[in-house]
Amino acid sequence: MKIGVSTYSLYRALQSGEMDIFGVIDWVADQGAEHVEIVPLGFELAGDFELAEKIHQKARSRGLEVSNYAIGANFLTDSVEAYQQEIARVKGEVEIAAKLGVKKMRHDVAKSDDTSIGNFNRELGRMTEACQEIADYAQTFGITTSVENHGYFVQHSDRVQTLIQAVNRPNFRTTLDVGNFMCVDENPVAAVNKNLPYASMVHVKDFYLRPSYQNPGSGWFQTTQGNYLRGAIIGHGDIDMREVLRTVKHSGFDGYISIEFEGMEECKAGTLIGLQNVKRLWDDIQ
Repeated sequence: MKIGVSTYSLYRALQSGEMDIFGVIDWVADQGAEHVEIVPLGFELAGDFELAEKIHQKARSRGLEVSNYAIGANFLTDSVEAYQQEIARVKGEVEIAAKLGVKKMRHDVAKSDDTSIGNFNRELGRMTEACQEIADYAQTFGITTSVENHGYFVQHSDRVQTLIQAVNRPNFRTTLDVGNFMCVDENPVAAVNKNLPYASMVHVKDFYLRPSYQNPGSGWFQTTQGNYLRGAIIGHGDIDMREVLRTVKHSGFDGYISIEFEGMEECKAGTLIGLQNVKRLWDDIQ
């Protein structure tokens, strides 16, 4: 098991120009992380093989593994042509992942205004075929692709499992985000326990939670059932993080754990406290 940081955690510093991606890698290494996960937000990477190789080399020079490459995608397009174009684009991102030196890549699958189970069932075939084609292509590079539990449409633990089982490829799994289940009002401990057998890697994040009848005001967003969430420093929020991490540790999971910070605090401070808390909790758990 290796604990590291997603570059997404430093998105605000990247977006503002305070740091570039190489500065982020230096910062992650300086905090004692074991790996860095590349999420191309705050900088452009698509199609830039030279930059991908430089990122790989930079990480290696700082003793970091590049654990995962995480990108967006949506296969619920308006035409067959657009569907094929999206598959081709994601295959191009697989090639970027190979240049980064990763063996794991997360791509989104779908978004829809109609997040009902009925619509999910109607669209399952199209999503499955796209994921199969991309997983088969990724296999030629030795890469495992994955779907993350986010975006409301493919976020519930059962929907993630349904898609994985439909795709039926040994190199298609899930990037398991312990916090994102709350967006669809699932208990994180129970949902993590259900989906751990399918996990290629684990994202750790935390949220504050308030019930639907207690609107806390600006800075919060709503779950599918109208409850309120706000990003928190890991260990400061309302997730039973010790029990979540105990569940992960006792499962025998031996892959990458990636810190994701999306709270309102300054991003470097929020990320570092979260990293320290995860390390402390993990070591404390018997």
